[in-house]
Amino acid sequence: MSFGGEDEIDLITMRGRDYPSVRQFNVFLENRLGALLDVVRRFESTDIRIVSLTVVDSADCAIIRMVLSDPERALEIFHQARLPITESDLLVVKLPDSNQPLVDICKTLLTAEIDIHYAYPILVGPLGGAALALHVADTELGSSTLERQGFTLFSEHDFSF
Repeated sequence: MSFGGEDEIDLITMRGRDYPSVRQFNVFLENRLGALLDVVRRFESTDIRIVSLTVVDSADCAIIRMVLSDPERALEIFHQARLPITESDLLVVKLPDSNQPLVDICKTLLTAEIDIHYAYPILVGPLGGAALALHVADTELGSSTLERQGFTLFSEHDFSF
């Protein structure tokens, strides 16, 4: 990508951070029959994979949280469909090979006093391993804390199949 000159700008620099994170799309829908299918079918004829999906449901509306393999193209699809969306950054951490991987992750974040707002599993983990998506109060501190303790974090690039 070039802006006014011949130098390319790295995506990490362009997004204003230098720690690994994954973009999550929050799609706001009316809570009605078939609404979720309408959203996921938008990717049916593309090579964009739904890496993870979770639904926050209420009587009147729903928020569909999605991680997709090509966020830039997915954003175009959402805009073309005129779907109301927001974006947020997640930490995606590989589950360690231990008896209690979730406990290990939670204890590590607790020692740094980092709140976990929510978490959900990744359907298609990089390298075939299980992974957990975390939305935390301080993404940069959470990233550095987990990496310092030897956890593997994934970035958007890891989901580009």
